[in-house]
Amino acid sequence: MPADPSDQPVPTVPPEETDKSKHRPIKSFVVRPGRMGTGQTRALAELGPRFVLPFKQELVKPAELFGRSAPVVFEIGFGMGAATAQIATTLPDVDFIGCEVHEPGVGALLKLIGEQKLENIRIFQHDAVEVLERMIQPGSLAGMHIFFPDPWHKKRHNKRRLIQAPFVAKLVNYLAPGGYLHCATDWEPYAQQMLDVLSAEPALQNTAEAGSAGFAEKPAYRPLTKFENRGIKLGHGVWDLVFKRR
Repeated sequence: MPADPSDQPVPTVPPEETDKSKHRPIKSFVVRPGRMGTGQTRALAELGPRFVLPFKQELVKPAELFGRSAPVVFEIGFGMGAATAQIATTLPDVDFIGCEVHEPGVGALLKLIGEQKLENIRIFQHDAVEVLERMIQPGSLAGMHIFFPDPWHKKRHNKRRLIQAPFVAKLVNYLAPGGYLHCATDWEPYAQQMLDVLSAEPALQNTAEAGSAGFAEKPAYRPLTKFENRGIKLGHGVWDLVFKRR
């Protein structure tokens, strides 16, 4: 079952339409239109100045952002933010930095932050690749989450998928030794591509148990989305991949 764009993150890589496009920098998103609800608009205005971080050409200092020293997990494309908020509630001793360019999604997560009084989330409304390159200290992240990226299920569009070897090689640089990369998808061909790409990265090690075909059991911290629950009831699968930096 393809991910529903209204509830799921939509990170991807832009199409290579011409030879010149091969030299474009990696992007982690496609901007999609969306309407802002009243609650989202209010949350953006009231909570945005505190929880949405400005993009700068300087490294962030998580201890200053969160007022404590704790493991930091970076999420690429949090969609409407429901899973992010639930994970932050489940793991209160972990701090989360999420990137999402979709403004309604940013507003929705801010609304949840306000309702649930969450203190361990900060947001960049900016391209995750640029945030990583300019603002995140290499080797500093305890984990990275990429949940239900756009599957680009048509074969001619497969090259637009986010999880490609060059992108993964870039991500690994920001993980601390032993840090993990957790991807999830509900599109089986993409799951197999993810497995192939992650398995081929020499700096990563698969945490899946032997006999699991390379896929991990869903970690307890990742909640089921409403679309995932619907798919499971219809017999659709969901594949989690959890790799650790050697």
